[in-house]
Amino acid sequence: MRQVKKSMSGIKPTDLDPPEPHWPAVIAVVVVALLYTALPQSLAAGPRWLAPIAVLILIIPAIITNQRGNHRLNHIFGHILSAVLTLFMIWSLVLLVRAVPQRKEQPIELLRSALALWIANILVFALWYWRLDAGGPMGRDQRLGHESGAFLFPPMTKDGRSALMSSSKNQRWSPQFIDYLFLAFNTSTAFSPTDSPVLSRWAKVLTMIQASISLTVVALLTARAVNIL
Repeated sequence: MRQVKKSMSGIKPTDLDPPEPHWPAVIAVVVVALLYTALPQSLAAGPRWLAPIAVLILIIPAIITNQRGNHRLNHIFGHILSAVLTLFMIWSLVLLVRAVPQRKEQPIELLRSALALWIANILVFALWYWRLDAGGPMGRDQRLGHESGAFLFPPMTKDGRSALMSSSKNQRWSPQFIDYLFLAFNTSTAFSPTDSPVLSRWAKVLTMIQASISLTVVALLTARAVNIL
């Protein structure tokens, strides 16, 4: 059970909404691990079983610590897990960049690998945004609503709050994993955030890295398609 101390502002644990569900993030982690196993051996970061084993070793204690309310350990395991996924993705991306001019892989294999890494890029950075924004899911759970953070989501604006209040007087909005997934998807497709401006410097750095990775994958596919034609 979540343990939240009464703050100086007078917020009690009974005033807070139920904790944000973590299962969407767990599904995203599993999908990324499966995407790595779908890569050909020449583009995989180490043995193809390495990524799923590493994810399994880290995700089990992360789930257990979250269920037991040990937020500090869950925070640590979550960051390590995201870092490991990022390392595997960048490693495979480097191998993909090297494989395109060498033409060792069949075009269909390169296409599948690039698509897998493009999807992994979205999920990995969605996990980072979800894990870091406003103290992460546990930090957001300890607040009444979401009024400040690294991203300016539409419900945080005056018009967005007015729309929410018109539907329910007691409705308090706080971002969940799907909101960060939508943000990451837009960053990979439009190479920039769309409906949610980036406010914090660390978030700007992450969005630039994500957009650069997405642009690299798209450029590789375009170059390979031109060579085929």
